[in-house]
Amino acid sequence: MTKLHENENKVDKKKLYYIETWGCQMNEEDSEKLAGMLENMGYTKSNVRNESDIIIFNTCCVRENAEFKVYGNLGELKALKKSNPDLIIAVSGCMMQQKGIPELIKKKYPHVDIIFGTHNIHRLPELLNNSLQGKSTLIEIWDAEGDIIEGLPIQREGDIKAFVTIMYGCNNFCTYCIVPYTRGRERSREPDSIINEIKELSSKGYKEITLLGQNVNSYGKDLNNMSFAELLRLVNQVEGIERVRFMTSHPKDLTEDVILAVKECDKVCEHIHLPVQSGSTQILKKMNRKYSKEDYLGLVEKIKSKINGVALTTDIIVGFPGETEEDFSETLDLVSKVEYDSAYTFIYSVRKGTPAGKYETQVPETLKHERFNRLVELINSISERKNREFKNKTVEVLVEGYSKSDESRLTGRTRTGKLVNFTGGDINLTGKLVNVKITEPQTWTLQGQLICD
Repeated sequence: MTKLHENENKVDKKKLYYIETWGCQMNEEDSEKLAGMLENMGYTKSNVRNESDIIIFNTCCVRENAEFKVYGNLGELKALKKSNPDLIIAVSGCMMQQKGIPELIKKKYPHVDIIFGTHNIHRLPELLNNSLQGKSTLIEIWDAEGDIIEGLPIQREGDIKAFVTIMYGCNNFCTYCIVPYTRGRERSREPDSIINEIKELSSKGYKEITLLGQNVNSYGKDLNNMSFAELLRLVNQVEGIERVRFMTSHPKDLTEDVILAVKECDKVCEHIHLPVQSGSTQILKKMNRKYSKEDYLGLVEKIKSKINGVALTTDIIVGFPGETEEDFSETLDLVSKVEYDSAYTFIYSVRKGTPAGKYETQVPETLKHERFNRLVELINSISERKNREFKNKTVEVLVEGYSKSDESRLTGRTRTGKLVNFTGGDINLTGKLVNVKITEPQTWTLQGQLICD
């Protein structure tokens, strides 16, 4: 493991930074590290883009819409750069790892100062200092992943819940996904580094951590001395931490020892995010998911039989190339049988550089949207019905603060990840575990009343 030496070049005066993030939780944690490095250099966070001295876009390339947003936002910055030539504009993240994208940005958006990728975010301080000394666009993209960099400063967004990355990269090569090409091969962090980070979070008052990885079930395969189930048991022993979550799990790698760890570890929440992507065995094979519909349903049955009250959530892609009405009906059937608590649903988007992007049997956009609407309607009806079962029940909630939609109510989540808004308490309960009686179940949230001791 390489240890990042503390950057000695500090910014002489207070300046402002602004970071905008697209994509997954791992991108969010990368942005927290970018923020930590900037804070170490003397910069201060700003929520106002146009008043900042450095603007960073941390990009995603999983879906085409995310790329369009990046281009649109870069175009908007042209006038700002013209009025403030000292402004530094940087673009980073998965999108930059795609062949030809950095060169395209340099050509079409010459006002961009720094372009870097996912493998070298630790280089931001040096890239920024070099940019401040010159005017030409700096491009530094590493084609291959290097050693895991430990010890990066991090400026976390919250003070109750935190993301902790346990591994990087992906070896699965699903035909629709570009992540293995932008994040590299699977690399696990040493367990001691992970536990020390979590202990530090606990010492700062954090109560919930989410272990992150493209496929957390593969954790430790490159270490030979630790499995994901064993890591969960170690994390469960960290004093001060109340809840442990993890994502994402690949169904083909979710073993019985992981299921038993969730069951037996009191801090590990009874919630498993288990992306299925499709209910059709034929489509799953085209996706290179390495399991069938029957395999997946068998795994779900095993999880439900072992973990009492478990909540299952998922990802589903609608309109994958070659998807027939029969294939889509298989997806609806699977959703009905599993009865997910919630699901992230996506309309298939062609990704250049992936095998599926070259398939000729693309589904018409109108049909994709029609199927998508039917799927969402089914998922919402299941969520609403399952939430109604909480009527007059008492649930444990980790209080996160005031609700964004109603500042007269506090908000938090149950162990199974359900959002609860409730009355009867004040902001001093933030970070505490409280009991709430559910009075009004809704499709996506539960409304309730604090139960006072």
